[in-house]
Amino acid sequence: MLQSLPKVIPINELKNTAQITKTCQESDVPIIVTKNGYGEMVLMSIPLYEKTMAEVQASMLVNEALDEIDVGAEPVEGHTFLASMKEKYGK
Repeated sequence: MLQSLPKVIPINELKNTAQITKTCQESDVPIIVTKNGYGEMVLMSIPLYEKTMAEVQASMLVNEALDEIDVGAEPVEGHTFLASMKEKYGK
């Protein structure tokens, strides 16, 4: 899936808080705020932040699992893992 490019706005546009809030809420990409032509900060809605953080955490878990396999851990089939978690946690 192709992701849209982030929006870029100059820092002086932050004065219009109502418009910035609306833009954040309607945007599915981060908004990069620039100062003197350089990136200064990133703005995004809470739902976009939560989605981004969930993707980062999932990527970290996958990378940890791949690292464990690289050092000799035995891979486990998905259904076997889920069954063991249901047994362990009772759901």
